[in-house]
Amino acid sequence: MDLGIAGRRALLTGASRGMGRACAMAVAAEGARVTIAARDPAQLERTAGEIRTATGAVVDWVAGDVTTEAGRAAILAACPEPDILLNNAGGKPPGDFRDWDRDAWVSAVDLMMLPPILMMRDTVDGMMARGWGRIVNIVSRSVKIPQLEMGLSNGARSGLVGFTAGLARQTVAKGVTINNLLPGIFDSDAQREHIEAMLVPGGPSYDELRAARAAGNPAGRYGRPEEIGAYFAFLCSTNAGFVTGQNLLVDGGSYPGTY
Repeated sequence: MDLGIAGRRALLTGASRGMGRACAMAVAAEGARVTIAARDPAQLERTAGEIRTATGAVVDWVAGDVTTEAGRAAILAACPEPDILLNNAGGKPPGDFRDWDRDAWVSAVDLMMLPPILMMRDTVDGMMARGWGRIVNIVSRSVKIPQLEMGLSNGARSGLVGFTAGLARQTVAKGVTINNLLPGIFDSDAQREHIEAMLVPGGPSYDELRAARAAGNPAGRYGRPEEIGAYFAFLCSTNAGFVTGQNLLVDGGSYPGTY
């Protein structure tokens, strides 16, 4: 299937590792010109080289912290008129909501809700003026399967999803779609960090927890980053112009509901 994005400019945040890297690889393989952003210059340079070698695409990189105004400015200066935007960021570790003070909640919003909204604010009008654009936010299945210990993520990411639902209906007539990917358990550094945060003295080991999480998924395994990359590439394609404002699970069937 020709996705029709050859030559399109793709800007991807949180794209030096894991699912973000896989998304960058997927659209680069389709001929998009890719700019990847994250905070670690050395890792970005390695990832950019790997994508170039694998795909032959033009790949640029920019180091910047998307949670800061200066970081966003640097990222957008490197790719000021993207046709494709991926918003991807890490989450907060699990914990007890009784221990989270106001600063903890504000930091969650500053990490998981506001940066994607501000990146959309600074790019969506240009996309609409040009008559084409694709915005995808990597969120989490926690907005549909809330877990109390993941309350910081549940709250902040749900705020992003709620905002996106309104904006997506205003942009689609101008050729711009906005969707959210809701990944479940994926074989990534973020998953490793999540499991490490669940360890308690005298409790199950890391390997035991990891195996139990895989066994508890209907697919019996962790998702592969390239699987979410492929889904992302399709949502960015010319074939997905009638899909907008959707929260799309990629979770091996772990969501237990019908709708």
